[in-house]
Amino acid sequence: VLKVFKLLHRTRQEVFKNDTRALEAARQKINEEFRNNQDETSQEKINELLKIASDVEVILRTSVIQAVHTDSDKI
Repeated sequence: VLKVFKLLHRTRQEVFKNDTRALEAARQKINEEFRNNQDETSQEKINELLKIASDVEVILRTSVIQAVHTDSDKI
């Protein structure tokens, strides 16, 4: 569980680099989701949650695009 938690935070730092609002929002969401499920004892449910977390990490890495304004009408 800790491995996936750390992986999500590392991915968040790479994907949202230099975007303090997105970094903070993602940090809060990751921490909140893990905190909400910290008392889970069912191995089946834990495996399901870990699969979801891994899927989220892949989606962040492959689907999120950060754009930068280079001019008033260019990104």
